[in-house]
Amino acid sequence: MSSPSREDGAAIGTGPGRVLVAVYGIFALAAGARAAVQIVTRFDQAPLAYSLSAFAAAVYVLLTVALAVSARRTALVACLIELAGVLVIGTLSLVDPQAFPSATVWSGFGSGYLFIPLVLPLVGLFWILRARRGSR
Repeated sequence: MSSPSREDGAAIGTGPGRVLVAVYGIFALAAGARAAVQIVTRFDQAPLAYSLSAFAAAVYVLLTVALAVSARRTALVACLIELAGVLVIGTLSLVDPQAFPSATVWSGFGSGYLFIPLVLPLVGLFWILRARRGSR
């Protein structure tokens, strides 16, 4: 019998998945701290950008926890939201730079973070789906 927090399949937050948990945890802290400072000190300058950074931080927190407790469906949905956010905000920030007077975590497809925000959901999706297939 599996624990209530674990969904069907192999644990996704163990073994190499711990690295993914750690990276998401670091991004949750980095994006959350950045957004908090921006919102508290200069929210009126770029409310959309700073709100999107806070949203990204919330997604990273959700992913950190979901991966750590092997909540596969939650992690999968959160990864898809993250990927959509990076692609949509990344595209909009390049097409209409005036709409983003200050960068978000996902601006320029995560260029301010060495494009890790673009690669991370792809790695996360691969890991979640790979672990699912391995459990069958």
